[in-house]
Amino acid sequence: MAQYIVSARKYRPDSFESLIGQDNIARTLKNSILRGQLAHAYLFCGPRGVGKTSAARIFAKTINCAHPGPDMEPCGECESCVSFREGRSYCIHELDAASNNGVEDIKALMEQVQIPPQVGKYSVYIIDEVHMLTQSAFNAFLKTLEEPPAHAIFILATTEKHKIIPTILSRCQTYDFNRIGIPDIVRNLRDIAGKEGVNVDDESLHVIAHKADGAMRDALTIFDQTVAFCGTDIKYDDVIRNLGVLDYEYSFRLVDAFLAKDYGTALLVFDEILSKGFNALHFISSLGSHLRDLLVSRTGGLDSLLDLPASLRERYREQGGRCSVRFLYDALGVISQCEAGYRASTNQRLHIEYALMRIAFLGGVPEGSAGTVSAGAAGTSSTAQKMAPETSASLRPSHSPSGPAGPSHLSETNFPPVVPQGTPALRGGHGRPQFQEPSSDSATPAPAAPAETAPTAPSPVGSPASPSPVASSSSSAAASPLTAVPESSVISTGAEQSGEIPSGKEISRQARDDKGIVAREDKGMVARDDKGMVDRDDKEKPAAKPSKKASGLSLSSLMNGEEITVELAPEEEKPAEKAALPGEDTVKAKWPDLAATCSSQPRLAVGLANARLETREEDGNLIVSFGLVNKAQCDWINKHKLRDLEESFSAMLDCKRLRLEPFVIPEEQQENKIYMPTEKAKDLMSRNPEVAELVKDLALDIR
Repeated sequence: MAQYIVSARKYRPDSFESLIGQDNIARTLKNSILRGQLAHAYLFCGPRGVGKTSAARIFAKTINCAHPGPDMEPCGECESCVSFREGRSYCIHELDAASNNGVEDIKALMEQVQIPPQVGKYSVYIIDEVHMLTQSAFNAFLKTLEEPPAHAIFILATTEKHKIIPTILSRCQTYDFNRIGIPDIVRNLRDIAGKEGVNVDDESLHVIAHKADGAMRDALTIFDQTVAFCGTDIKYDDVIRNLGVLDYEYSFRLVDAFLAKDYGTALLVFDEILSKGFNALHFISSLGSHLRDLLVSRTGGLDSLLDLPASLRERYREQGGRCSVRFLYDALGVISQCEAGYRASTNQRLHIEYALMRIAFLGGVPEGSAGTVSAGAAGTSSTAQKMAPETSASLRPSHSPSGPAGPSHLSETNFPPVVPQGTPALRGGHGRPQFQEPSSDSATPAPAAPAETAPTAPSPVGSPASPSPVASSSSSAAASPLTAVPESSVISTGAEQSGEIPSGKEISRQARDDKGIVAREDKGMVARDDKGMVDRDDKEKPAAKPSKKASGLSLSSLMNGEEITVELAPEEEKPAEKAALPGEDTVKAKWPDLAATCSSQPRLAVGLANARLETREEDGNLIVSFGLVNKAQCDWINKHKLRDLEESFSAMLDCKRLRLEPFVIPEEQQENKIYMPTEKAKDLMSRNPEVAELVKDLALDIR
């Protein structure tokens, strides 16, 4: 069985023509050879697997070739080319700076440089990973690199150009190698697959090229791995399963769900992706790339920006045509925010699920949810109408044939709708429900015309009352005895709530008969008859009945039908008692629980667990000061974490009047902790003289 050679070595470029993706560099090097303008030092820099070392070998072989071709390609037949191919060339030397990075290695190189080549014109020294040289080695190499012998040419290769000191850079011609494009990688893989007798489709080759990230060596390694898994017949499904690549079908399904506002399907697709072991951050990055490709594909003239096989371009163009530019733009914004906050999120799965729901709702809330919200709003409005007092309907003033029209601000539109009798009504702004007594009349009477009411001063006890507006009532209502009622029994009306008549808190005197309520205030009179009507017209009203306070009540007053008023003492509002603040013992008992909530940040958790606690009361608030030994940690908590800690600890103690204040413990007050065994032994001996004597008697060495 022949020895197996990996494709990266077997198909390594051996001429400028076979150097893939670096045409500008190949042309520059060939022209310099053709014109005889060879520099003494070159620097090839770029990503891994793009051909830096291969280009250095081709260049070294070409300048020593005895019969180069017209296009400056090595002949492959002369002694120099044959010896290089067989690995026995004495004019091309390769060094690994990662393992030969000291000053002594550079000294050995300087001695070797002085030896002229045995075959060919030049001794070429290829130093790979040159950035691994130490600072001293770089300095020792400077003089030789600046003025080498005429037969010596240095080619330095590195992937990290920024680590090379400027004095080295200034002595070299620098060539920056680019990443190899996906079309070039696919073309080269297709040629190699044909030579190896492997059947592979374009979609599989594009997956391999994307996975290689611009490195041809990586692409050939993945190709060998795929051939080992699939054999000579490679299918797309086998490739993504072997390489662990997320199938683009998931992205198409997600975008279809977003367009249908079906966030449920989007969440299920995400769950399926996680169940197959894919990284959530890689998923959100893949979705962002898919949205970007959709945006590019729907815009004419941008096909060159799509690294997709021809079989997928049409599918992307079809789905992109169904997406608006605004949707794709907003969706990419959501994806960017999700990626930025992923690592800082505590619940990373919820963080991504919320982003998926936001994208699904970019075009508006789904109709089902909107209907539910509307129904709830309608129900709330209906309930509010039912809560309006019933008397508002019967208290609506209208034009009466016997009186002039009332003012416009008492029109029917200013009152709430009718509700069934016995419904609790809220008094104007006080929030106490009052229940209206059912009326004996089944039909609603015609209301009287309202009129302006002039304010009247209260009359003294025993003196005739001044004329004031009083509601018209039947003779039986006038003859019935009056009963004083407390303020809490006053029935609120729609007019009262709208501000047309005083609220229950403003009425100072009130009385009730068997069919109505008569209320009197300092600036006017408000009355309701047996049919629930309020009248404020003082122009065509009979004289008001004399009224007396309860202290001047007599039998003659009752027989004459005088009104009785009762003055009620205002209610005193008692201030709400504040809840007691937690004690110091409670704070110290709960503090370890607060430290445990920060277990995801070990340094913060240890700092809180070892903090020194001090509590005090200030302006009715509980101030908890906790001392830390690290000033940088204290500043960081003050800037980033203090508010979260306060909210968590307030919830634990059920105390909203809590403030946390971190401070730094002075160094002289900090506890001196002992860590080393020797220090522990000395501390034990200082506290126990018997142990010290025992150590001395036995001549023990405590070091």
